[in-house]
Formats: sequence, C-alpha cells, structure tokens
Amino acid sequence: MTAQAQQQAQDDTATAAKAPRRGHTGARRAATATVRLSQRDIDGLLLCGEHYGVPYDLLGQALRVHSKRLEKITARWRHAGYVATGRLGPGPGWCWLTRDGMTATGLGFPATRPALARLAHIRAVLAARLWLATGQTWADGRAWWHSERRLRADQPAAGRREHVPDAEIHWPSIDGSPYAGQVWAIEVELTPKPVARTTGIMAGLLSPMRYATVVYLTAPAARPVVLRAAASLPPGEQARVAVRDLPAAAFTPEPSASWRGAASPGLRSEGRATRARR
Repeated sequence: MTAQAQQQAQDDTATAAKAPRRGHTGARRAATATVRLSQRDIDGLLLCGEHYGVPYDLLGQALRVHSKRLEKITARWRHAGYVATGRLGPGPGWCWLTRDGMTATGLGFPATRPALARLAHIRAVLAARLWLATGQTWADGRAWWHSERRLRADQPAAGRREHVPDAEIHWPSIDGSPYAGQVWAIEVELTPKPVARTTGIMAGLLSPMRYATVVYLTAPAARPVVLRAAASLPPGEQARVAVRDLPAAAFTPEPSASWRGAASPGLRSEGRATRARR
C-alpha cells in the first residue's frame, strides 16, 4: 500500500507539472507539483483515509509531532489539494481526505467529510489503534491493523449480512509469537446496547471460529452490558472475549489554545475549496 501511494503521488506530480496553470484547477495542480511526500506524509494521509477523518491531537500523536509542526504539515497537504480540515464539533479540528487525496493514496474510498454522528466513535477507534500499537507485544508480533473501512470495501454490498467489527488485528505467522496466525476482532463500545444485541454480535464474531479473539474496548457506561453479554456465552467462548477499558485519548479533550490555532487555517481553506467547487 505504501509503494502504491508513493507511485500514485509521483504520477500525480508528473501530471500536475504538465498541466496548464489556469484558474483554480491549474493553481492546485501547480501546487501539487511542488509537494514532495515523505514516509510520514504518506502514513498520515493513509491514516486519514482509513479512519474517515482524524482529529488534530491524535494525528499529531500518530505522526509524533507537536501542534505547530502539525499545522505546517497539514497546510502542505491542503496546498496540494489532498485534504480538507475544519472544526466539526467540540475539541480539536479534524483532517480528512479530498478526492485528490483518495486518488493519491490509492485507497479509493468516497471522499466525504466525517459524519457528525460518528465523530466520537471514529475518534475512539483511532485512539484504540494508536494505544494498542504502542505495546511491546504488538511490536514483537509485527501485528497490523485492518480498518473497518477496508473491511466494508472488501465485502460486496449484497454479502454484508454478518456484523462488521470496528477493525481486525492480524498476527503474522512468526516463530515464537503467542498469537501467530491469529486474527482478532476489535469492538469499541461508547454507549450500552441491549444485552441481547451485544450477545448476538459476540456470538456471531466467535462462531464458527470467525475470530480467535474478540476484544471489547469500552467506555464506563458500556462496560457492564458488555460484561453481562460475555458472561452469558458458553464457557469455551467466554475465554475468547477480552474486555478492556478504552484509553483516555478515546474521549474528546477540552479544546486548548494550540489545537484551536491548528484548526483555524483548515476552516478558511475548506471554505475556499467549497466555493470553488460550486
């Protein structure tokens, strides 16, 4: 995927360099021609595409940069036409891919702004990913994350009868790894569902041996229901369900001056892009 994104970015750059510089489109192509993507740029753009969008604080955490540096990085991405940014709700601003960004990364998902009703869940899933990836077991086992967006793209619309988890964790078949060859399902629960529904989802993910383990990462309000549902499973299946607390970063922080500043350029940039498309 990284090689594909790099090749596509090079192709876009070559195309933009040959294009006439006329109006908004010509200016954007000329801007793209000046952008050189580092591996960090590619990783950040892929993350934004895989997770529908990314809040600024978690994007900075993923790229290991402070807010001022992140502002410069996202400004370059906007200048190239790869992303749009803006404040979508409380807390930090958000960054998501445009159509050009989807083309450059090769992801091929619809280029849409993250839905307001899903912001809290999108954030929690990404925070869970970043938190799990910091563990030594993850590094030693060379685990990798398969996002919900990729899972849905993998399934034809007519075949989506099974519940799609929030993500999968794949463990390569490495000698000495305690989870070699396993695939885990990740479920992020912020609010409690009915116990019967939660139990049904668990049973579907566990049988017939669909996943070796189902990991539930829960907010305090959802944890009792998840524990009750797990306890109602047959003993052999209970052992394959792990229930853990979500990390603190899963919840929207209070807005700070640095993240307010980082979000504001995106609001102006998004406004210009929206007017230009109309």
